[in-house]
Formats: sequence, C-alpha cells, structure tokens
Amino acid sequence: MDTLDSLDLAVTGDSVTDAILLWFRANLGKIVWLLLVFAVAFAADRLLRRVVRGILDRSQIPSASIFINISRVMVWCLAAATVLQPVFGINPSTLVTALGVTGVAISLGMKDSVANVIGGFGLMFGHVIQPGDPVTIQGVTGVVRDITWRQTMIETRAGDHMVIPNSILNTASLTKLTPVNESLTTVPFTARMTATPDEVTRDVVARVSREAADVMTDASPIVKFTGFSPYGMEGQILVFAREGVLTSTVRDRAARAVAGAPWLVDCGSMPSEGDPLD
Repeated sequence: MDTLDSLDLAVTGDSVTDAILLWFRANLGKIVWLLLVFAVAFAADRLLRRVVRGILDRSQIPSASIFINISRVMVWCLAAATVLQPVFGINPSTLVTALGVTGVAISLGMKDSVANVIGGFGLMFGHVIQPGDPVTIQGVTGVVRDITWRQTMIETRAGDHMVIPNSILNTASLTKLTPVNESLTTVPFTARMTATPDEVTRDVVARVSREAADVMTDASPIVKFTGFSPYGMEGQILVFAREGVLTSTVRDRAARAVAGAPWLVDCGSMPSEGDPLD
C-alpha cells in the first residue's frame, strides 16, 4: 500500500513539474518581454532622476521632489502600457476608457490629493516659495526643505519638521523672510537717563560681541533706542543667530552679556506701582 502511495505521489509531482515547464515554454516570450521592459524602465527611472535634478539645479525652476516624482510616474506608466497587451492581453485603450468612466468617482474620492498636487504646482511655478526659503507661517518660522506631492516640509531652527498640505499653504497667508530677518532676535533693555546713547551703544556692542561671538553671525549687534519711560531710555539689542543655533540661545547670551552693566536700570530699584516718582 505504501508503495502505491509513493508511486502516486511521484506521478503527481512529475505532472506538476511538467505543467510548470509547459507553462514556462508557452509564456517564455511574455516573461522575457516583461523582464526586459522592467529593466529598461528601471534604468530610465534612475537616469531621468539624475537628468531632471541636474536641469532643475541649473535653471531658475526650483528643485523639488514633485518634479522628479512626476517624471518617474510617467516612465512607469509608459512601461505598464507597453506590457499590458503582449503580456496580459489587456488593450490599453480599453483600460483608458474604463478609467475615464470611473474618473469622476476617483476624483471625488481623491479631491484633497488632487488639490494638494495642484497647490504644489501653484507654489512652485508662481515662485511663491522655493526650497531653502525662510518663511513664517501661523507664527512658526523655519526654512522650506521640500515640496512633495501632498505637502510642504518646513524645518524650524529647533529641528522640528512642520508638514503643511499644499492646498492649505496655497491659500494661507505667509511671510517670506530674508535670511537676515529669519536669524534676527531682539533683547529689550532700559538704560539710565544719566547715560548717553553713544556710550550705551559702544558698551553693548563690545559686551555682546565678546560674549556671544560663537553663536552669532558675522554681523555686529545693533542697538536701537525706541523711546523713554519714567525709568530711563528704552531700547533693543538686535542680534543675529548663526545657522543651526536657536534664536533663544543667542538672546540668552546677549542678555547675560549686558547684565550688570553700570548703565542698566536695576529692576529692584524701580518704584512699585502707586509709589510717587521723583
């Protein structure tokens, strides 16, 4: 009995092997064509990515992944259309007609994605923003790192990544900054009335330049006097953070640099609310 079962298994195994070999012989041309088209599409994909990136880098068109992704989709769609009829027996025109019939339903279901893609094109071709631009959006300041199919990525100085859908960014108000304004931070101060503005300015520049040189840009700190109060002259120290340094770090170093200056008003000596002023 065991011998008969073994013979049946052997016959069944041979039949399966023969069927597989027969299928491969019958479809060898289709398999070769599929592999050939796949290899060509893969090579064209890699080559086109390098070419498009090089063209964008040399042109005035901003370089973002949305353009590279579009070129890749075109390559693979063309490859799929090439193998549909000879390999799978599907007429590409029939498939296109079917997609046209269901296109309305698909567009309704993907309206947000379509709006994001169109919004990305509007941002790029309108030169509203480009990768590398410093911007402020809803009170958050950062640098545009990339514009993809669906969203724009903005990196803040703290290293956080803000992801904003293109459709929202295309309609929201934003402030496009210069690199100088993006790195700018201010430190308010109050100087005694007995000090002269020129003396205060020279002392502030010397102190801040010495104590915060490693976190500032090459631009010297700027002193601006903004008005007067019962306690003295109101002013601000404008300092510029080096790339990769938090503006709060520069502000802290500048405040520490001027702390204890002889012209600085001592808050402890200020009259409290309701006390008569001299």
